[in-house]
Amino acid sequence: MDDSASQRSCRMQDIRTMLQGLTVDDLKEWGGTKIYNRGRDYIGAVDELSSLEDGTLVARVSGTDEYVTSVKHDGNGEFSYTCTCPYVDGPCKHAVAVVLAAAAQLKKHKEIPILDPAADLYLELFDDGGNDEGGLEDDDEEEFAKDDPEPAGRGSLPKGRSPQVEKLLAGKSHEELLGLLSEVATEYPEVGRRLREAVQLQNGQVEPLVRSLRKEIRRVTAEEAWYNPWRHEGNLPDYSRVEKQLRTLLTNGHADAVLELGEELFRRGNAQIEQSNDEGATAEAIASCLEVVLQAVPHTTIAPPKQLLWVIDRCLDDQFGLLDRADGVFKNSRYVECHWREVADVLEERLRALPAPRSGRFSENYRRDSLVAWLLDARRRGGQPERVIPLLEKEAAAGRSFELLVDALLAAGERERARRWCITGHARTIAESPGIAAGLKDRLCRIAVEEKNFPLAAAYHADDFFERPSEQGYKELRRSAEKIKVWPVVRERTLAWLRDGRRPGGAETPWPLPEPEVKRPQPRDPRPRESFPKLEMLIEIAILEKSNDDVVALYRELDATKRWGRQEIDQQVARAVAESHPEVALGVWKKLVDGLIAEVKPRAYEEAVKYLKLMRSVYTKGGRLPEWQGLLVSLRNQHKAKRRLMQELDGLVKEKSEVKLL
Repeated sequence: MDDSASQRSCRMQDIRTMLQGLTVDDLKEWGGTKIYNRGRDYIGAVDELSSLEDGTLVARVSGTDEYVTSVKHDGNGEFSYTCTCPYVDGPCKHAVAVVLAAAAQLKKHKEIPILDPAADLYLELFDDGGNDEGGLEDDDEEEFAKDDPEPAGRGSLPKGRSPQVEKLLAGKSHEELLGLLSEVATEYPEVGRRLREAVQLQNGQVEPLVRSLRKEIRRVTAEEAWYNPWRHEGNLPDYSRVEKQLRTLLTNGHADAVLELGEELFRRGNAQIEQSNDEGATAEAIASCLEVVLQAVPHTTIAPPKQLLWVIDRCLDDQFGLLDRADGVFKNSRYVECHWREVADVLEERLRALPAPRSGRFSENYRRDSLVAWLLDARRRGGQPERVIPLLEKEAAAGRSFELLVDALLAAGERERARRWCITGHARTIAESPGIAAGLKDRLCRIAVEEKNFPLAAAYHADDFFERPSEQGYKELRRSAEKIKVWPVVRERTLAWLRDGRRPGGAETPWPLPEPEVKRPQPRDPRPRESFPKLEMLIEIAILEKSNDDVVALYRELDATKRWGRQEIDQQVARAVAESHPEVALGVWKKLVDGLIAEVKPRAYEEAVKYLKLMRSVYTKGGRLPEWQGLLVSLRNQHKAKRRLMQELDGLVKEKSEVKLL
């Protein structure tokens, strides 16, 4: 077997392996029953089915229009897919159809060919308009940080040019090309505009283009940005021309103009996003334009420190992540230590001029903390790390930046000073900034572990659990208590606290762990008492410890209390005891089914069917399938007026459990 045949065989095996583990239920869970059923009807509309080297399935699917679709399953339950159709509410019927068509082809022992890179389908698949104009991908970060990136189109075929079109035009005469271009420019005004702008740039007439682009920015940023995904309607401002023109200006050496326009785009774009309701689409489009502006910054004529400050100032005002790629500017090697020192001096002067916050509230400290973080970064990049800790100690003395100071001290090996500042900071932040206080307590716990003071570390884990009971917190407490061989006592007292609310410690309830260095103070004013027993937490622990009898007993106790709606704990209990206590699991799932049907919504019916399938599995294993069938008859009689529910039940009866695709 030659290499190509061997590679082809391996790729086909990868595709077969990907599909073999999939069931019909997997596809229904991925796209929903409705999408699955529609996709099944579209199998015959799948054309040019092929695959990429990594096993991704690719095809053209005919519908209202012709769509290019790709799908890949990673074997761990996750799908990745793309489709050129307008459906945006999750996997589309075309993606499902491609998977089903591939399975059908393999069942017939037919090979799925590899997609030819020269094929139209391949070019359409990778024709991403958002990236054709040079948007930064992850692999572009190194290029972004270089001193002098090559302008687009130098040394290779420019992005956006088609080899097929170039081949077609190569045989035309000069006169034929002029005639064709004139005809296209007349028929498509956008082409004519691009030609005029190209001539203007070639002649050094940049101002008309800048004026035109500024007008376009003002027009687009003034539009309302909204989208209703349920109705597939809305208004999404089109920033494609803005991005193209900014890149054209940059490529032709007009970085200053790009920066000037970028300033206006940033300001007006932020105002537009504040009023938008479009699931982040407008913010993403503006961010793509601002990537070009960031690329322009190092090539402007302003001094390097001012270039850095321009970006930092915009980052300080960036509420929507528009400049998340700004780090590419800071990595540029043209910025040396003296530039960063000048930046740091300016930032420190600004910090001194800021009024002191009147409280420790997050909203009052956010701006100052952000400025401090940029100042610290500038000092480090400027080769002045020795000035970081004194600055932070000054801030901490005024009640701010405790976490930054502690981290800096730990990085410098100053563990004891870090401990003292953790204790001081915790006392000063616990009332108004409990999140900061919790972070400082976490650092004290890490210090205890580093010093091998495991009893103290266990005390912190216990304190965390008593403050915020959780399964993860219980696991951490168990690990740390087992390490010092006191888990049986700690477990007993912890479970007792979950029952009666009496926290261990003191003469009445001896406790093998020391007092932590910091604790939440008892409130002066009486507050509503916590609710005990914490039955849901006790159930989660019983599930964790695989004590199913306790799970059932606790769940019955919980079920006797007044609860509203469906609870995650119900599902956890049913999954945990389905084999050991099938009647309990069946009862839980039946209650969930009844609650979902009562919502009288198609989506709820689909979810109810999932629980009916789980019930079928339990009934089947117990040799009690007639009982499940009787349940379906009962549901039909009780809800026969619910047409959509009847359709779901019909599908449930017709399908075999866990039908494999291959």
